[in-house]
Amino acid sequence: MHSLFNPVNLSTYQHFNHINLPLPPMKAFLFDLNGTMIDDMGYHIKAWHTLIHKYGGNLTLEQTKEQCYGKNAELLERVFPGRFSEEEKNKIGYAKEEQYQREFRPNLKLINGLDKFLAAAHKQGIKMAIGSAAITFNIDFVLDGLNIRHYFNSIVSADDVANSKPNPETYLKNAAELGVAPEDCIVFEDAPKGVEAAQNAGMQAVVITSMHTKDEFGAYNNIIGFIEDYTEPWLQETLLTEKV
Repeated sequence: MHSLFNPVNLSTYQHFNHINLPLPPMKAFLFDLNGTMIDDMGYHIKAWHTLIHKYGGNLTLEQTKEQCYGKNAELLERVFPGRFSEEEKNKIGYAKEEQYQREFRPNLKLINGLDKFLAAAHKQGIKMAIGSAAITFNIDFVLDGLNIRHYFNSIVSADDVANSKPNPETYLKNAAELGVAPEDCIVFEDAPKGVEAAQNAGMQAVVITSMHTKDEFGAYNNIIGFIEDYTEPWLQETLLTEKV
């Protein structure tokens, strides 16, 4: 799929947290969930690692991390090709999510600064959505556990799409449900596959480096900046008119 953006040599910016590109006012912010809104990917990796070994797999934690993208059934098929039926994959995936929620629940909180960022964007009238490879069970766990559902006019889960990231279906569905053109959306992502999905959708992206380093995103030319959390002044000054 052709990109709408000119290539950016990220090595030029390796000592900086962001890339200064001219930006028109954006109409929508689309958020990935895990690793982007909450810092929980380590818990997902640990839960998958435990289950994979339970069923005889021998992946390391780092190898498990590399497999943590897309739908649960897709991950299981990659690790155990042809072994489980769809019903079995769904049951194993659900068991994994129950384990993840038990372990992460005491630490459930938004990444630093995101609460104020969401409130400011909402006040400014920016439409917001969640586009995640998580199942609805996990999205509800976060949105209702943190009482933030009211910010989002579109929620697209793994249950709502046929094609996982890096396919653009998730983010294009968000944009369609919000009534906003793809080029008027900014995607917030923590994973290379998610940034690729945004690029395939014709959307720019902000990357939060909660699990991946900047050099892992060198293949993508739609990145407008990197953040460690949502308190970074350039993010607020560039994307918001309301004070955080």
